[in-house]
Amino acid sequence: MEESNSRRNFMKMSGVVLAAGTAGITGISRSTMASAAPAVATHMMAALPKAKGPRLVIVGGGTSGLTIAKHAKKEYPNFDVVLVEKRDMYSSCFSSNLWYAGLVNLEFLADHSFLDAAVNNGYVYFNATVTGLDRASRTLVTSEGDIHYDFLVMAPGISYDYSKIGVNDVEVMTALRQTYPGGFISPTEHATIHRKTKEFEGGVFVQTVPSGNYRCLPAPYERACLLASTFKKNKIKGKVLILDANPEITIKKDGFHAAFNELYKDYIEWLPSKGVTGVDVEKRIIKTEFDEYKFDDAAIYANVRGSTLIEQLGLMAPPSKSNQKEADIDTRFYNIIGDPHVYVTGDSRPHPYSKSANTSNSEGHFIAKVLAARAQGKEISWTSPRTICYSMVNAHPMEAISVDAGYDYSTEKDAITGFSKDTKTFETRDVAKGQATLEWARGIYRDMFNA
Repeated sequence: MEESNSRRNFMKMSGVVLAAGTAGITGISRSTMASAAPAVATHMMAALPKAKGPRLVIVGGGTSGLTIAKHAKKEYPNFDVVLVEKRDMYSSCFSSNLWYAGLVNLEFLADHSFLDAAVNNGYVYFNATVTGLDRASRTLVTSEGDIHYDFLVMAPGISYDYSKIGVNDVEVMTALRQTYPGGFISPTEHATIHRKTKEFEGGVFVQTVPSGNYRCLPAPYERACLLASTFKKNKIKGKVLILDANPEITIKKDGFHAAFNELYKDYIEWLPSKGVTGVDVEKRIIKTEFDEYKFDDAAIYANVRGSTLIEQLGLMAPPSKSNQKEADIDTRFYNIIGDPHVYVTGDSRPHPYSKSANTSNSEGHFIAKVLAARAQGKEISWTSPRTICYSMVNAHPMEAISVDAGYDYSTEKDAITGFSKDTKTFETRDVAKGQATLEWARGIYRDMFNA
């Protein structure tokens, strides 16, 4: 089945359209740059070879960072590209739901090397943690020394915002992170949810869905389906309780509702408009505005915000531009307002695009072109990213639904205003889309890691 998404559905999917102001890329005073820099250089230089061309430093080895590192070098071979990543092992957040149901193994997610990606594509992988940024001197400060840059791309992903689900106590927050992780940031969260799935013996397993523009809009519903499919196959007397802060499923609603009703009538209970307002970790009770729900186990997905690193480095937009603490960037070209040398991409951007792997990958190709052009004193036209997303709704057999979305930009409003007319959803589940889900992931891995 094909159907076009309306602009109303676009607003439902993205939460709210957040417009960043447009600014020219020249005319920046050093005093302005210095005031935006929360840290100064240490003057201990990182152990990196001398730059052989304009140095492009990319922070974050997720989908956005890896895509830009590879394709910026392809677009402009003179770039001296350094990818700064605090992890020494890669594992993808995308496709992790498939691991819980045994449809892929851990190797599928994690058998990809930062080192190989760098060697294959002619850049340097630098294993370090960012600790500061001096924009006046164009210096990135890391745990392994300072790095001077000509262009800097920040692609650090998201952080959880537990305050938006009524959790402000640090002890409760820590207990939630460790005991009932959301499973949308760290690979160790995925390992915990995988263990939970294998060891679950019955009762109520809660999957929460946050409000706002959270990472991978359909993923909590996909996870619920795959957990239910596993319980059903193993004849476990339990159910997945979906506490959804939204009044309706945020994307591909027809396909998910069909799966809930036709495949998992005895295994999934979906409750809309049930935003979490608090959690009693010891008693295992989730509180909503009017009700309380007892659970046996859970994956509690808090609201998301831009990575705390964006805030720490002084790159965050004011609340009038982003209510999720995302970066203050140009709507079309991603540079920090007033600074043509620093860019923020991926899930810390304030755009209403889906915070998902394919969007970040598609967007990364465009940003690579922007950087290559600007390094040569040129400009290019804006191009919409693409959101192609598969959701596995049945594990036995593998059946999926999907969406293929583009976006429109308004020059008058300087805002992303809705889905493009060619956006379509494919909401009848079938085995062909189940197989395509695996190929979709393999394609992104190839684009990031292979030559």
